[in-house]
Amino acid sequence: MNDPTIPDHIFYTSGEDAAYARDITSTPQTEDPAYRLAFQDTDFLLREDLRPIRFQLELLKPELLLDEANIGSTLVMYGSARIPEPDKADAVVEAAETEGQKKIAERLREKSKYYTEARKLGQLASQCDCDEDGKRQFVVCSGGGPSMMEAANRGAADVGAESIGLNIVLPHEQAPNEYVTPSLSFQFHYFALRKMHFLIRARAVACFPGGFGTFDEMFELLTLVQTGKMKPLPILLFGKDFWTRVVDFRALAEEGTISPDNLNIFRFVETADEAWDMINDFYVEPKGWKSEPTVVNGG
Repeated sequence: MNDPTIPDHIFYTSGEDAAYARDITSTPQTEDPAYRLAFQDTDFLLREDLRPIRFQLELLKPELLLDEANIGSTLVMYGSARIPEPDKADAVVEAAETEGQKKIAERLREKSKYYTEARKLGQLASQCDCDEDGKRQFVVCSGGGPSMMEAANRGAADVGAESIGLNIVLPHEQAPNEYVTPSLSFQFHYFALRKMHFLIRARAVACFPGGFGTFDEMFELLTLVQTGKMKPLPILLFGKDFWTRVVDFRALAEEGTISPDNLNIFRFVETADEAWDMINDFYVEPKGWKSEPTVVNGG
């Protein structure tokens, strides 16, 4: 043969067959749900028996798209959805109608400084160079929501960098914040798969003051490192006063329910610069951090 042209494939693709199936002649047989292509049949895919398949799809879709986006590692940032940015903090206090509400609003205003630090950390991480293979490192990844999550994605946007948002379907309205890169904005049904994607590429994690969701994500991470299911990585808790007030870490060790060495898994920080220095310090030293951990709970 002279200059043969050999096709890449000889079967029609699933996309081509799906298009043909949409144009099929209408008959009682073709109109029945049983005749739909399985991968186009939403009712079929939502059956209880198909949960394992949905698990696979929810794991696979973000994984493929993040690979295609050339993302090698992430800096994950957990934190509250309720802490206001500094410019709006006074309005939160002014909107309080009772003394109790005012005290809470004032505490939220005090924590608004962490919005600024989360935004700055997003800026610092997003200026990290690609590795020798062209993979992007320490790409900012948040839960995709408001407050601390918004600040993280906003910091990346400030320096013209892309960032990831891992959103979750909730009974009340839950939309991604405007700073998440659209092509890296993912929505999950399963909390477990979402949390897995937080950590698959994580090479550092920053935990800002937060509530149940932040605690859930942070303590699962601490457990994975504590039990050796996950290699150590920088885990940075912003706001020592907050964390030691709401969690008595030292008491856990004194009660014998964790080892004293487990208190070395994380570090307290107050500023983005301090956090970024610690992340760099961790990966420069072969055995991790060279600095001593911050004393927990004063003793």
